[in-house]
Amino acid sequence: MMNIAQYLDSTYLKTPQQSGLSEEETLQKVKDLTQEAIDHHIFAVMIRPDYISKIKDFLKEKNSDVVLGTVIGFHEGTYSIEEKLNEASKAINDGADELDFVINYEAYLKGDLELVKDEFLRCTQLCIEHYKIAKWIIEIAALTDKQIADITKNISIWAEENFEAKDLKNIFVKSSTGFFITENGKPNGATFEGIQIMLDNARKLPIKAAGGVRTPEDAEKMIKLGVKRIGTSSALSLIKNESSTEGY
Repeated sequence: MMNIAQYLDSTYLKTPQQSGLSEEETLQKVKDLTQEAIDHHIFAVMIRPDYISKIKDFLKEKNSDVVLGTVIGFHEGTYSIEEKLNEASKAINDGADELDFVINYEAYLKGDLELVKDEFLRCTQLCIEHYKIAKWIIEIAALTDKQIADITKNISIWAEENFEAKDLKNIFVKSSTGFFITENGKPNGATFEGIQIMLDNARKLPIKAAGGVRTPEDAEKMIKLGVKRIGTSSALSLIKNESSTEGY
């Protein structure tokens, strides 16, 4: 059986306000998630920036090599470039290994490709300079198939034209935040069709599927399609060969 754990970014991204928990309870949930990743050899944990410093210390105490990731400009993506750079710089200083940026897909939909390109280049450059992984969430549920192809292709071209070949493996295109509100029961995360379009247009960049991967069979299928990472709030269910009911 495939070792799914090595592909998983185990995720907890709800704020205390969204979950109805206190700050202390939220921090404990994040610590429990991290311990679960340590115990089951899950590749990474993906958490809100507020908790990076404490979880970095927690991982050091446990002498763990679990990768620590966070989200930037989450979840709307409409933060200014300076706001994203400031948030990313603090996360890097606090100890984040990987940064998942929500691209300004609303600007893209309005035709402002220059803004999208500028934020991609500046934020990715910051990550490359600090030897961090940059992942770009394009929010495929907000896009048509043609737009998914177009924005993925643009990101890949910008990456190849502006960064060294050795760095391209560290620049991902990611499908979803898991927080986008869809209508009529449409999936708000990764679909096989959407991921295939991304893979067809990403050229040399790796792909991360996030949201909607609810069974071990789905995870294996995504990996066989070619994704290099899967974001999920149900990592333990996937590696225990159980189905998930979680949205992300």
